[in-house]
Amino acid sequence: MTTYQDVRRQVENLTPDEQLRLLKELAVIVRRPMLVKPKHSIMELEGLGKEIWNGLDAQEYVNQERASWNG
Repeated sequence: MTTYQDVRRQVENLTPDEQLRLLKELAVIVRRPMLVKPKHSIMELEGLGKEIWNGLDAQEYVNQERASWNG
């Protein structure tokens, strides 16, 4: 028997009011980590993926990209 199954059986034995109270308290616990989100700066992305551009001529890339728009 798993802990989850044990807890579920115990919950099923609660009154509807107790189940609702438990559900509300669990919702608060589950939401708590979602409320605290670390703040990030767009500057953290600076230079990310720059290695894929090594050896490519920027103007040539732009010219090829624009040419692809015309079909």
